[in-house]
Amino acid sequence: MTTAEVEHPVGEVELAVSGMTCASCVARVERKLNRLDGVAATVNLPLESAHVVLSTQVTDQDLVGAVESAGYEARVTRRRTSDGDRALGADAAPGTEAQGGGAPGAAVGAEYRGADLLRRLRVSAVLTAPVLLLSMIPALFFPGSEWLVAALALPVVTWGAWPFHTAAARAARHGSSTMDTLVSIGVLAATLWSLWILVADLVRPADAGPGPGLYFEVGAVVTTFLLAGRYAEHRSRRRAGDALRALLNLGAKDAERIALGPDGTPLHLPDGGWRTTAVPIAALQVGDVFAVRPGGTVATDGTVVEGATALDSSLVTGEPVPVDVAPGDDVVGGTVSTSGHLLVRATRVGEDTMLSRIGRLVAQAQTGKAPVARLADRISAVFVPVVLVLAVLTLAAWLTVTGDAEAAFTAAVAVLIIACPCALGLATPTAILVGTGRGAQLGVLIRGPEILESTRRVDTVVLDKTGTVTEGRMRVVDVWGTGTRQQPGVRPPAEAVDTADDANHLTDAPDVLRYAAAVESLSEHPIAQAITAAGRAAAEPDTESPLEVMGFVAHAGGGVEGLVRRSHSGLAPGGALNTRRVLVGRPVWLAEQGVTVPEEVRTAVAQQEEAGATAVAVAWNGTAGGVIALRDPAKPTSARAVAELQELGLRPYLLTGDSPGAARVAALAVGIPVADVIARVLPADKASVVARLQAEGHTVAMVGDGVNDAAALATADLGLAMGTGTDVAIEASDITLVRGDLRAAASAVRLSRKTLRVIKQNLFWAFAYNVAAIPLAAAGLLSPMIAGGAMAASSLLVVTNSLRLRNTL
Repeated sequence: MTTAEVEHPVGEVELAVSGMTCASCVARVERKLNRLDGVAATVNLPLESAHVVLSTQVTDQDLVGAVESAGYEARVTRRRTSDGDRALGADAAPGTEAQGGGAPGAAVGAEYRGADLLRRLRVSAVLTAPVLLLSMIPALFFPGSEWLVAALALPVVTWGAWPFHTAAARAARHGSSTMDTLVSIGVLAATLWSLWILVADLVRPADAGPGPGLYFEVGAVVTTFLLAGRYAEHRSRRRAGDALRALLNLGAKDAERIALGPDGTPLHLPDGGWRTTAVPIAALQVGDVFAVRPGGTVATDGTVVEGATALDSSLVTGEPVPVDVAPGDDVVGGTVSTSGHLLVRATRVGEDTMLSRIGRLVAQAQTGKAPVARLADRISAVFVPVVLVLAVLTLAAWLTVTGDAEAAFTAAVAVLIIACPCALGLATPTAILVGTGRGAQLGVLIRGPEILESTRRVDTVVLDKTGTVTEGRMRVVDVWGTGTRQQPGVRPPAEAVDTADDANHLTDAPDVLRYAAAVESLSEHPIAQAITAAGRAAAEPDTESPLEVMGFVAHAGGGVEGLVRRSHSGLAPGGALNTRRVLVGRPVWLAEQGVTVPEEVRTAVAQQEEAGATAVAVAWNGTAGGVIALRDPAKPTSARAVAELQELGLRPYLLTGDSPGAARVAALAVGIPVADVIARVLPADKASVVARLQAEGHTVAMVGDGVNDAAALATADLGLAMGTGTDVAIEASDITLVRGDLRAAASAVRLSRKTLRVIKQNLFWAFAYNVAAIPLAAAGLLSPMIAGGAMAASSLLVVTNSLRLRNTL
């Protein structure tokens, strides 16, 4: 039974598990845990954790004991039951362990293992270089050089390969085998055989001829290369848990709590301020009131009590336009005030907040994603015992038939050496190293081999709109003035303003844009910044005098106003200043300010909003005379990227929290059918959309860039994050597209598929070599020296095949 199939759970437990190295380790831990009554466990290798769902009460000691009986170490980091939520560990921050970040002790242990691997790799590489040269270049041989080779190789095959030997021994104690078993046996077989021959040469008669060859370089080279692969894998795997820590870092660390009077209202100071106390975010409780200053982060979910501002929620919701809030409006923790002050009453704290819920979604999705078992481990689970049995049978058969102990031992060792896991062990890491290196050149960062099988099966790709398909920032796309167009309408998206060179059409309504840009230049609102930029792009400085703004006022949630006049314009007839009272904002707000809003202006605004644009009206001297429409335009490369994904056999969907109109415009601009557009999707629902597509039988890739995409990225069979997005999205993904260009998604799929194909080719040839060569060695037709040469040839074949990936794309 899986964790998702438990109908009536009584609790959930998070475990930090250390010592796992491969998919067979994961399977063994899961098997031990699931044998306990009332336990359904899923083990996650990258996070080094286990998520346990309980249908009956099971003690922490029983869970830890089950893991330890499999040969690994475990620690309970959080237990959630009907009695409450209990975090364990003296330095456990609220929510960190529950969200899958792992226990602090596990993180420290992982850092130690990484440093230990790097230290062993450096020493082994230094010692292996002369071993290889002395063994492979005859011109470098000298009397006694074999003893120098032995002295240099022994530290590598013992101390350097110690992680492989200990892992193999642990697996053997529990009656199983892993890739480490193959590595350990191969290294030890080559080394022990060489030592035996080296000692035997001391007593060999001078006229007996040369003895068998030595294979010290085999053990040393294999150890060094596999240490390099293991270290690279370790670094990539450890970064998987950083997504949740980055997510938590988005939230505020401290809050400015407001003192409340007996009636529960904020206490004001004589100067109009508030009585405040700085407290840690964990100290906030439901009902507390806290302050949010301009540029500050909302500490937790709540309701606005006083003040007004525009909240930048792009990190949480992915939307490019800040949301205007006023008293009575709900706000989300992690959003940022762009301008005004707020007083907010907390309605949800701790793990109940939206940010924490998103974090739990990411953790659950990552934990629930079954680790992809490596093909080499699947083969080795059967291959190693078979080889050991064949070696013993070979020894026994030769002793029985010939009685020649040396011949029997030579044939048995030849079986072990010919079956050495060099090629099998190099099959995956060489392809991964070359493939990921090529990916880095192409701006594609592949997290690890576990994601490659997903790319082969992917048939559906879900694209986030904001910042992925589109640029993620507002731009002016249409300006309309009552005196310049007879029929107000919606300008096609293709005519959107992308550069200053494309802004000529804005001169259709010069006063609308110029006067609006002048007033908005004093505002920090993103819409104001877009209008200001468009005004500068359309201005003609050689023929127009600059505009001055006086008496600027920003009305949160409504718009802005100011007195605008040309520089050095002097007085108008009658002694009045040449000024205009210009207002920019929503038609409803303009009417509240006493401005006349003609029906054609209202119609133009409605048309733009129905088409998914953001529209504001511009008024001067008491009458609204124009409309400015803004959009988040598609990136210039997005249409080509969508076409490339379709050429790969993928069906693209557009997923967004934006309005249906805006989503349709973006989809049509890049070539996605309107039927495949999913709009008005909340952050928590994005993962549900991916899960629904998976339930329909699709293998889904997700491309996104925001915090709101993190859970969906982790839920998808393949997660691709734009490198220009948030750290949370990047760390929750399988592949990072560094360039921020959606075309890199198609490149990532092509590269991943080819890398997986090369890995399978390598594994096939490595295994086929053993199938063909082992019978020859057992029959005595291959000496250990020839076996070693054949083994080296198989390794060279695997490496050469992997190097073909350098020319991919």
